[in-house]
Amino acid sequence: MKKAIYPGSFDPVTLGHLDIIKRAATIFDELTVLVMDNSQKCKLFSADERVNMISGLLCDVSNVQVSSWAGLLVDYAKESGANIIVRGLRTTTDFEYELQMAHTNHLEYDPIETVFLTTALSYSYLSSSVVREFASYGGDISSFVPESIIPMIKERYKEIGLKDRKG
Repeated sequence: MKKAIYPGSFDPVTLGHLDIIKRAATIFDELTVLVMDNSQKCKLFSADERVNMISGLLCDVSNVQVSSWAGLLVDYAKESGANIIVRGLRTTTDFEYELQMAHTNHLEYDPIETVFLTTALSYSYLSSSVVREFASYGGDISSFVPESIIPMIKERYKEIGLKDRKG
């Protein structure tokens, strides 16, 4: 059985993330979308909120589960019995960073392998950071994220306050 992990912050989940998840789900027997709690990143949504958001979007994909983790990815892999990490690549800059992480993870946990999926061309520009930037100014994010989570993102920015649009 091929058990894979697709880790990320997913803050918020984008159409590009969902594309990688759905494609990976056709390749592996089990796929865990692992919401990582990166202490170095300022978060828009809590890990639980992100897990719930993603779970709601993937309820029709039977071999995908969503979980969260605040430690090292390799430790989660050991505990869960997964031996494959899925990473999406948009640019050569992504590749350089992801290759370094793949080697490091393999050094720490020999059975782990990293599989790279290139992003669909239509999402090659897209990141959660782009979504947050547009949303923080009240911009149109309908081409970036699923329609069903737009109200949650807008509500969060109402709670924390939109950026001053005058610059």
